[in-house]
Amino acid sequence: MRKKYAAGNWKMNKTFEEGQILLSEVVNMVNDEMNNPNVHVILGVPFPYLSTFTKLVNSSKVSIAAQNCHPKPSGAYTGEVSVQMLKSVGVSSVIIGHSERREYFLESDAFIAEKVDAILAEGLTPIFCCGETLAQREAGIHFDFVCGQLTNSLFHLSAEALQKVVIAYEPIWAIGTGVTASSAQAQEMHKVLRDHLASKYGQTVADEISILYGGSVGAGNAVELFSQPDVDGGLVGGASLKSRDFTDISKSFPA
Repeated sequence: MRKKYAAGNWKMNKTFEEGQILLSEVVNMVNDEMNNPNVHVILGVPFPYLSTFTKLVNSSKVSIAAQNCHPKPSGAYTGEVSVQMLKSVGVSSVIIGHSERREYFLESDAFIAEKVDAILAEGLTPIFCCGETLAQREAGIHFDFVCGQLTNSLFHLSAEALQKVVIAYEPIWAIGTGVTASSAQAQEMHKVLRDHLASKYGQTVADEISILYGGSVGAGNAVELFSQPDVDGGLVGGASLKSRDFTDISKSFPA
């Protein structure tokens, strides 16, 4: 059975004190209410909070992720953070390739591939984001475009390494807009991506990869989204900033 994930991406939100309160609320709620042993909760928090928050999490059900990394282990890269640094403070996974990083910071597929390698080399889990714009979907090139992102950034990996990657499909037109892909649209793309993985690595390997959906996931639509056969959880933005909503999302998986 594929691992299921409820991953929250706080982005650039919450002061340190606000974040501590939110973290405590989520961990306590998850410990008390979530009983599905196949679901893991991940919180992607801002860099300044990582060291403290990894120590504050007292739950085997919750772990802390970084929202980005630099692929080099060290050097003259002012303002950047290496995977080794993240590992040294207890981080277990790293979100990479988010559309905001691609758009605002011009990160290429090749650069993101370097990050994948750096994260895997340190034994951490890459949460690899991919997704298309509304224009690409309306032009009918969305399947080819997103499959190309996987090809360019992941297909250099061995089958063994690929199985350590979590993929997050986030249609850019649904991120922070309140517009969510329908469960049918999400399932359709997830199935296309899994078939694309199978074309390179075989169906057995493809069936082991967790593929998450992101894009205005909320407590109201999570049950339907997570019930789709190829949707293995969510990468949650705005709703992850509300402890009750995010915990309810985490509890939305089929038993």
